[in-house]
Order: sequence, then C-alpha cells, then structure tokens
Amino acid sequence: MGRVPANGKHGANAAPDFVGRDDELAAIVGAVTEGPALVLVEGEPGIGKTRLVRRALDELPGRTVLVCTSPPLREPFPLGPIAGGLRRLCADRLPDGLSPMAGALRPLFPEWSELLPAALEPLPTAGETRHRVFRALVELLDRLRVSVLVLEDAHWADTATLELLLTLVAAGGHSRSLVVTYRPAEIDPVSPLLRLTSWAPAGLHRLRVGLGPLTVDQTGRLIGSMFGADHVSTEFATFLRQHTDGVPLAVEECVRLLTDRRDIVRQDGQWTRRVLDGLEVPATVRDSVRERLARLRPEGRVVLEAAAVLGVPAGAVLLGDVAGLDGAASLGGVEVALSSGLLQETEPGRFAFRHALDAQAVGDSVPALRRRQLHAAATAAYERREPDALDRLTRHSREAGDTEAWCRYAEAATDVALASGDDRNAVTLLLQLLAGPQYPVERRQRYATRLGEAVFYGSAALGDIADEVIEAIHQVLDDPRASRGNRGELRLLLGRMLWRAGRQRAAFGEFEAAIADLGDRPDLAGLMMCNLALPLVPDWPAERHLGWLDRAAELVEPTGSGELAVAVGTARASTLLLLGHASAWASVAALDRPHPAGARELTLHATGLLNVAGASLSWGRYEETRRLLHAAAEFIPDAEHHRVAEGFRIIEATLCWYTGRWDGLAAELARPAGADTTETHDRLFARLIEGVLRLVTAPGPDAERALRELTGQLFELGITEPTVLLPFAVLGRAALGEGDPERAVAWLAPAAELVAGKDVWLWYTDLAAVHVEALARAGSRAAAESFAGRFAAALDRRDAPAPAAALPACRAVLAETAGDTAAAAEDYRAAAAAWAALPRPYDRLLALEGAGRCLVAGGSTADGIELLGQAQAGLGELGARRDADRVARLLRRYGADVARTWRHGQRGYGKELSPREREVLAFVARGMTNREVGEALFLSPRTVGRHLGSAMRKLQVTTRTAAAIAAAEAGLLGPSGAAT
Repeated sequence: MGRVPANGKHGANAAPDFVGRDDELAAIVGAVTEGPALVLVEGEPGIGKTRLVRRALDELPGRTVLVCTSPPLREPFPLGPIAGGLRRLCADRLPDGLSPMAGALRPLFPEWSELLPAALEPLPTAGETRHRVFRALVELLDRLRVSVLVLEDAHWADTATLELLLTLVAAGGHSRSLVVTYRPAEIDPVSPLLRLTSWAPAGLHRLRVGLGPLTVDQTGRLIGSMFGADHVSTEFATFLRQHTDGVPLAVEECVRLLTDRRDIVRQDGQWTRRVLDGLEVPATVRDSVRERLARLRPEGRVVLEAAAVLGVPAGAVLLGDVAGLDGAASLGGVEVALSSGLLQETEPGRFAFRHALDAQAVGDSVPALRRRQLHAAATAAYERREPDALDRLTRHSREAGDTEAWCRYAEAATDVALASGDDRNAVTLLLQLLAGPQYPVERRQRYATRLGEAVFYGSAALGDIADEVIEAIHQVLDDPRASRGNRGELRLLLGRMLWRAGRQRAAFGEFEAAIADLGDRPDLAGLMMCNLALPLVPDWPAERHLGWLDRAAELVEPTGSGELAVAVGTARASTLLLLGHASAWASVAALDRPHPAGARELTLHATGLLNVAGASLSWGRYEETRRLLHAAAEFIPDAEHHRVAEGFRIIEATLCWYTGRWDGLAAELARPAGADTTETHDRLFARLIEGVLRLVTAPGPDAERALRELTGQLFELGITEPTVLLPFAVLGRAALGEGDPERAVAWLAPAAELVAGKDVWLWYTDLAAVHVEALARAGSRAAAESFAGRFAAALDRRDAPAPAAALPACRAVLAETAGDTAAAAEDYRAAAAAWAALPRPYDRLLALEGAGRCLVAGGSTADGIELLGQAQAGLGELGARRDADRVARLLRRYGADVARTWRHGQRGYGKELSPREREVLAFVARGMTNREVGEALFLSPRTVGRHLGSAMRKLQVTTRTAAAIAAAEAGLLGPSGAAT
C-alpha cells in the first residue's frame, strides 16, 4: 500500500483526462466544421461546459477564435465580455482598412485611441448609438476574420452583449459560428438569452448540447487519470459519484482534497480510499454555492437552509414550517430556491438539493445557533405532521440538543430497526446513546445489552464498527455500579464481539470470567460454556474444553432454553470434529432444525452450522463439508443475512483451495479480504487463503513476506484454528524447495508445537509431510519419526480421509531421506491415489513429483520422467507456478523436454471460456437456475452468476438461452449438454 505523494506528478496537481464527453465533442466539431452554426452548451456549474468547448476548439485548427467570458458581476459593464475578448485577441494591433464607423469603438476601447479612426458625431438616442457600436464591432470581427465567437457563462452576460449576439444571428450571409455556454437554471426570466436559446435562425445550423453527470465508470476513469492509473476501485468511484453526483469539477476538487488529507492510497495495484464516512466540501464548490446564495432574496435563502437541515425531499409546507415562513411566503421561497438551480423538484410537490455537496455547503454556512433552531423547528414539524418518522425525529432532536426527546426517539427507532432487520442502523443508534450523557447505570446497561444482542444476532457484517462496540461495552463494564448479573451478560456479549474482531484469546478470557456472574442466569451461562468448549485456546488441553461442553449440556433440560439446545448441539459437533473424535460425525448427523424456530435460534443454528462446516475441513470429507455449508445458507439466505454469507464464502474459498478449484478464487476473495464491512475474523481468513494462493501461483519475496506477517498476526491475536496452520505448510515447503531445511524447521516449529501441545493431531494433516521432511533433512531424524509415529497412532481407526492420505506421504519422505527410494516411490504413489480420491489435486501432484523423483533415483528413469511430466503439466494447469518451475528444472536436469510453464499466476483464458464457465453453461443449457447450478457445483448462486455473466460477455449474448445456444453451436457442449 503506497500513499499518494503530496506534490507528486499525479493527484493534487494533475489535470484530468477528457472523460465522458466524446459524443458531445464530435457533435460540436461537426456542426462548426460543416458550416456556420449556433451551438448552445448548457449545464449546471462544474459540469464541464468550458472544458468541452476548449477541447472542441483544439479540434478546429487554423481558425480565428474570439473567446469572451461573462464575469458574475452585480452590475455588468455593457459589452464587457466582448471588449475583454477583443483586447486579448488584438493586443495593441488592429487590422488595417477600418472604416470611419470604427470610430464608434473609442468609448469602448480608450486605450486604442491612437489606432482607431476619429470619433463620430453623437447620435440623439441611446438605441441609435448602440446600433452604431454593433455595426463597428461586426466590422472589426470581419476584419479580424473571426470565424468562431465563443461567449462563456452567458447567463451572467449584460443585455448589450446578448443583443449583439442576437444581431449577429439575425444578419444574413453568416460567415462565423457562435458558441454559447450557460446555466439554464440561472437565466433571468427577462434576459435576451432566452430569445437566443429559443431561436432557430435561417442559414445557421442550430445545435443544443446538454451536459449530464458522469457515470460511475466515467468517474473512475477521471480519478484514474489524475493518478496516471489504469485501475481505481469501483467502491471508491461509487463513493465519489454518490457524493458529487458525477459533476466533474466536484470530483476533481474532492480528489485533490482527499489527496491533501492522505485519504487516498494504493492497494493491490489500484487506487482506493481509506475508510471515510463522509466528505468535506471542497473550497471551490463551497464558494460557488455561497456566491449563488448571496444573490437570492431572503425567503429563498431560508428555504435552502431548511432543505439543507432536513436532508430529505420535503414539501413546501414542511420547508416553510422549518424556515419560519407562512403559506404564501413559503411558496415564494421555494420558487426563489428553485430558480437558483440549487433546489429541484424530485417528485411532484417535494423538493431537495440537486447535489449532496451543495446541500452540505449550504448547511455549513448556517451559524451553529441558527442551525440548532432549525433542527428544533424540524422536530416540532415532524411531531405534528409525521410522528412515525422516528429516524428523522431522532436526528433532529439530537441536533437540536433536546436530550430526553432524542433518547426517547432513538430507543423507539432502535426497536423498529431491529424488527425490520436494519441492525447496522440499530447499532449506530445505540452507540450514539452510549456515547451521550451520563445516564443512570440501569439505562446504560440496557443500552449496552441491546447493543451486544443487535451485533450478535443481527444479519449485517459490521466490520470495523466492531471496535466501537467493544469499547462501548468495556466502558459500561468498567462502571462499578453495574450489577453482577448484568456484568455477566455483558461479558458474554463482549466475548462474542472480541471473537468477531479476531481476538480469540481475549474472548475466551471474558467467557471464563463471566461464569461466576451468571449464577442466576443458567441459560446465558450455558451459552458461555458452549463458547469455552471450542478447542481454540492454544494452551488449554482438550479435556478442559470437553468439560465445559458437558457442563453446558447439563443445563439444557433445566433451563428449557431452545437457544441453548441449538448452541450445545452445534458446539458438540464442532468440538468433537476439531478434536478428531470418531463420534463427531454422529453428533453432526444429530443436528436438526430448531423447532419452534425463533429468529435467534435460526441465527445460532446457521452460524453454528458454519462452525461445524469449518471444523470438518481437516477431515477431508469434503462432500459433508459442502452439505453443511449449504444447510447453513438455507436457514438465512445471503441477501438477508450478510454476516452468514461472508462466513459461507470464506469456508467455501478454503474448500476450493483444498479441492483445486482455483479458477476465479483470487477474485472471489478480493472483496471479503478488502471490504471495510467484513468482520475482522473473516477478513483475516480471506487474506490468509488469498495469501496462500498468491504464494503458490505468483511466488515472490513480497508474497512470502506478506503471508509470514499475516500468520504472525493471527497467532498474536490468539486465533489458532486448523486453517491457520495451512500457511506454515506452504511456507515450509517453499523453504525446502530452496534447499533450506533448517529454515523450514524453524518456521514450522510453532505450528507443530501447537498440535502436539493440544494433542489435536487432526490439525497436523497439512503440516505432516513437509514437517517430517524438514526435520529429517535438517538432521533431526528421531524427531521426524516421532512426529510421524504420533500422527499415525492418534488417527488409528478414524474415518478421516485427509489425514489418511497424509500418512503414506510421511512414510514416503522418511523412506526417501533414508535412501530407500523404492519404498518411497510406492508410498508416494499411495499418497497420490489417496489425495486423488478426496480430491486434493495439489497434494496429489506433489506426491506424483515425489514418486517420479524416487523412481529416477532408483534407476527407473523412464517411469520417473513420465510421472514428473504428469506432475509438471498438472501443476502448470492448476496455476502452481513455483512448483511447476521446480519440477521443470528437475526434468531438464534429466534431459527431458518440458512444455513452457504458465507464468502469470492463475491461468487467464482471454476470450475463451474457462473450464468453470463451461461447467456452468452446461447446467444452464439444461434449464437450471443459478441456485440449482450452485447446488450441483457446490458454489454460491452469486459465484454462479459471476461465471455465467463472464461467459455471456465472451459469447457476446445477453440472455441465458442465447448463451446456451451459442455454446452448443460453437461445439463447447457435448451432445447431452456436458462441457467438452
């Protein structure tokens, strides 16, 4: 991650590219090129009118162009824009051959008195004088051969300037084009500009160009051009598009502001933003809005202030109530506000600001006392007119400083938010309440309890907001006035939050400390014990966890708690699976849907099933893991329970790693690994799988260093789950591949000690072969044999396919390092077959490599090279670049021909369909929905949709039926619809 340099080439000082106006540019250039034209360019402030016109002029070389700009003066000087433009164009030289009529220009250009003809006799009327000046100006334009006259900001132009333009348009025999830019909302109702914009003059091609806001994609390209970058995160582009409404000037100024504040960073090869809840108004935008405000009548200004305080579309009556205007005055104020262009009618009878930054700029301009008065008026108005608008009543009463009303409305709004599933809003409200005045301790405890429950049982993934929740509950716990029972309940909630935040060691400490405070709440004590039963504390023996599980189970019947029954069932299955007990799968089979199923029980069951699915990974019974995953997803669909969906994706990604489904996996992990709203625990595990995949598919010192740092961070936080040991194995194998077994032993030692200390040998599966080999090659053969023996003994008679496949791999490395290449080759073959049955293709290919290597060493060169060739080709196809390169070097050493290794990480397929896209299309061709395809392929419906969308883009079709037909016609599907 690199920060933007304060004064670098890009960002704060760079001019952005011309983005999103290509069609308009072509239209203007075409109109002027084809013949004299009247081009009207309209749009709001900052929309890019000037830049478009200047870019068009660049496309018209060899023409004399007069550019005139109207300044925003209260009393503009007659013909000031024209005079200023001519001064810049002529400097101190006038064309030869001017007629005596040019003497009429002396009052307009006194500095040219020596260059102009003699002054003319005065005329009796102002009209005649103006007509003579117009004739003189037209003559000067003709002598200067001006072929394009541009008037910028014509809405501010004086009457004489606009009448000159009307004169030029009305004249016959047109020899020049006129280009006029203006803001439609700021044209005075009696301005001559309206005659110009509504006129269709003979002999002139008339073109009206209206500029609208940029799209999200165009906003991203504009931002990227300021940093010289091809990629700007969609999240960042969307954020700025929402806050600036796609107005280019506002986007540019916001980027510069964020750059100055160091709020833009480079992450994973693209520019993105740090966590930002809002955006300051850039000075350029602020000053522009205030300048427009200053020109309005008072009733218009107060209506805009009221609209800024309300922050939502409102009717004229409500705006008048807040602004303090009566019926007639409020209507007049709304009309004035609309005429400013700042306010718009969003729907019949309801008005709001056109742009969020404009609203913020107006709101910021209101003095603090006046703003508080406006919020108080808004509270009173909503109490009279919309008493059910709790979110607005909460906001306005708080901003008005009415603490009691705020607490009352905030609590009511929390109830509604929780009932409707909007738990993030509920959490935000409760955090605000806890951060408020020093209420009585009973009220603070009630808020804190509801906060913890909203977080744990809610559906939203709160991400970094979890730290605020933890701090808020800590503060309530630190109050010595808190009752014992409430302290115990709060500790349970705090422990759950610490777990979500990835602080497992601290979470277990809170769980255990709370037991003594829950003597009168056995249902909560039982839930606490279920958490303590999970064998995830590094220095606790298995018996300690099982003891807590038994104690929790004893409380189910006395309490009659459905939640506790659900928690005990899933905790038992998870604990026994993690400990490698043979009875674990019987506990899994005993898991039933809770009945009656309340919302809390469903949430506990869904999250519990995800825990069980994650705990089952080490066994290698991957069909069972998939079944558990989909059972969890069925309880609370992805669209309604985002937190469960995140957990689902992380476990699914881990399963994809093991089973070799690497195509698209990095992209699938990118969102949860980098999203601000992903729970810390899930984000760390997404980054872990992403890091492992990167090290294998795109190896390098950066990938290795990042994975080492992440693994160390996980251990530091006390997160000790089987998946955490996976990167130890990958990093240890990398060290062995570099011929450094001592480094491999040192790196693997903490993971091996954890397994041995907790006696959880099932977790040793990923480490086994690489750890035993590292010990043996480093000269610690006795330790290697001891670890292999303890691993084998601990797994006797257990139906665990993954450890069973790791055992022959351990025997193979022991035999190979002892020089018995024949026995090693056989054991490697056995391991490869066992891994293939799971399937775990990466481990299978590594075992084939070992078998081939041993066969060659034992004299069976042809057979060994054949196996090595299979391994090298398979590793290359899988995307395991480091390993494929290593086997390729070995084959070359033996004199074998080697196909070129894929060298770009995971394989890309360009315009061709990937294997996964073909699979998805095959099922779509049978008429299956995304959910049905997902169930068949063990993918989430969202992932299926992503693959189908990619396939449709490659096939250049827009419907599912057309995609299936195109795939079949291209021979991509077999006769039965199967992928070829």
